[in-house]
Amino acid sequence: MKWSWLGVEHCPCESVKEFRHPVRQRAEQLEAKKGDVAHHLKVLREAGLVHIAGTRQVRGGTERYYQRTARHMVVAEPRAAGTAALLAAFAQELNRSPAEAHLTLRHLRLSPSKARELGETLGRLVDEAEEDSEDQPLHGVLVALSRQPLPPGATGSA
Repeated sequence: MKWSWLGVEHCPCESVKEFRHPVRQRAEQLEAKKGDVAHHLKVLREAGLVHIAGTRQVRGGTERYYQRTARHMVVAEPRAAGTAALLAAFAQELNRSPAEAHLTLRHLRLSPSKARELGETLGRLVDEAEEDSEDQPLHGVLVALSRQPLPPGATGSA
């Protein structure tokens, strides 16, 4: 999936806690135009999703290094386009992973209270996970819990 207004396949902030490279190198990693990545980062900064974590003077001007403002992102009301983009970005992370990844899809029959409890437990598990030192590999974690729609013509409790 492309970020249509950017013309790149990846969001410049996907799975990156801190940009350890200037925009130019990030654009090369994404195979995107430097101006497109810089514009996207400006929009993210104005939205409060990233901030400038540092700068460095170079021959051609000032290089900016960005950092996400949140430890993790929660999509409160997922919508089709945003969900598709997030899942596509995560799928690309899986494809680029140098190690074997863990991916599970399971369908469970749960009461509303048990579904809520499972969602809270999964959220707590991710929120409370302790990070190792900065020299350790970065791992992506994607947690989702959704209620499946009823098949056409089926009846059931809402």
